Amino acid sequence: MKADQIIKNAKIFTSNADSLQATAFVVNDGKFVYVGDESGLADYEGEVTDLGGRFVMPGIIDSHVHVTMSVGFEYTEMGERIECEGKEAVLAFIADHIKENPGQERYRFILERAYLKGEEIVKEDLDAICPDSEILIMEGENHSIWVNSKLLAKHGVTDETPDVVTGLSYFVRKDGHVTGNIFESLQMRFLFDHLKDTLTDEMIEDAVTRWIEFSKETGVCAVFDSGFPEQYELHERVYACLCKMDRQGKLPIYIDGCYCVTDPKRLDDFAVELRRFNREYNTEHLKVHTLKLFMDGTLKIETAALVTPYADTGATGVTAQSVDQLVKILRILNEEGMDLHLHTVGEQASRSVLDAVEIVKKELGDSYRVKVTCAHLEIQDDADLGRFAELGVFANYSPWWHCGNMVGNPFETWRVLIGDERAAKMYRCKTIWDTGAIVTWSSDEVFYGYFTEWNPYLGMEVGMTRQITEKTRQEDYHRTVVANPPLSERMSIEEMILGYTINGAKQLGIEASKGSIEVGKDADFLVFDKDLLTAEKEGFSYNFPEEVYFSGKKMEAAE
Repeated sequence: MKADQIIKNAKIFTSNADSLQATAFVVNDGKFVYVGDESGLADYEGEVTDLGGRFVMPGIIDSHVHVTMSVGFEYTEMGERIECEGKEAVLAFIADHIKENPGQERYRFILERAYLKGEEIVKEDLDAICPDSEILIMEGENHSIWVNSKLLAKHGVTDETPDVVTGLSYFVRKDGHVTGNIFESLQMRFLFDHLKDTLTDEMIEDAVTRWIEFSKETGVCAVFDSGFPEQYELHERVYACLCKMDRQGKLPIYIDGCYCVTDPKRLDDFAVELRRFNREYNTEHLKVHTLKLFMDGTLKIETAALVTPYADTGATGVTAQSVDQLVKILRILNEEGMDLHLHTVGEQASRSVLDAVEIVKKELGDSYRVKVTCAHLEIQDDADLGRFAELGVFANYSPWWHCGNMVGNPFETWRVLIGDERAAKMYRCKTIWDTGAIVTWSSDEVFYGYFTEWNPYLGMEVGMTRQITEKTRQEDYHRTVVANPPLSERMSIEEMILGYTINGAKQLGIEASKGSIEVGKDADFLVFDKDLLTAEKEGFSYNFPEEVYFSGKKMEAAE
């Protein structure tokens, strides 16, 4: 039989559980037609490539990214980073910057909330500095902002303006008056308001092309796009651009898209919209069959929903959806043949999802078919650890977070927020993996930038080490070099590769065509000069592939 590619003398990690190792394979018409040892190559004719023992693995699947939101940030000025201690110093920094750069329509800054030392900025503070221009400060984790009265007025926000979800996505109020501090998805309306009139189709394609080139370089052959909160029009514009690019042969990366809902009122007709997305954004490399929901927020700003209260405030946070509401959603998704992907940081958020799945699975029995994924899973209650496997719920982690994902000593920060015991038991991916659950990995990045955190090999490194070291490939971060407990949750390289390949394919529902080097599947494979199975863990983030093939075609750098 004639073949397009015959590979021999390779160390191949197939991600196929029935046969994890191979030394040779054959590709024809973009598919693997043989995988095994070199004795089976006698049946094939074609050019033979001897890889000299080099390491080969399947194409990588990033199971939770933000392709569309990152386009928004590509053309949004984030402004000056503030690193002053205390409210007075922060406001002085802002005032000095504006004096040095007078007359601008808008001023933007980035600030870690911890620098305020428990104090709070209100709109009157910013108005006193500059009432005639827009001022917006983005909190470092990108889940809350501070704005002045100028921006509130621009968006028609008054004391009577309703929250999206009280206690989760809301306007902070004092004595009934909005303060200018805005939490969670509501902030997106302010961050990207300028793009409606300035973002062109050409700009969208330019941004997406940068991401495609990075994906080709690193060997990411497929992703789950997790949406663009509160920016429904921009989200669709990016999907329309991706469809056009795909028809033009410019999109070699498979994108599993979503219909993203942050406002519960939009759930009244979500099935109609999800069907429309499924129909309209449907090309070879872009499919949409998933509803994306935000169940809670983040631990750092205490919007994550917990079972046991926060140690410092005694609050528990709230979930965007109740168990009963999730049950109704799952029933509809099951009828539609669609899937569900949820932002679940806190233990109560994922518990609510697991409870709803358990109810609907008992109700529907063998007719249940919804793929449900809980993403992030920063903290889990002991009672829920085995339920992912029992209920068939995917557990998605962003492993580069497992070093703490913040400036300073993350463990000390978590201890203040959730107490010593829970702070020592965060990101329990290994425990959940060992229960038999399907664990997947992701970058969950919202900025293209230098693509630092999009790097799957950074994810692999921190997944194995749970720390950033001097050897780690980073750009401009000042993280303390400290291992984040529990160290028993460190993963092996084999587990990292499986989570980034076949497990990701199962989450996206594309395991019949991607995720492993296996006969009949797309010939997505990566060739390395180092054996990743024995490579040093510290500094693993530098291990980019020498060659990348998607569907048997070698990916070349853009000219």
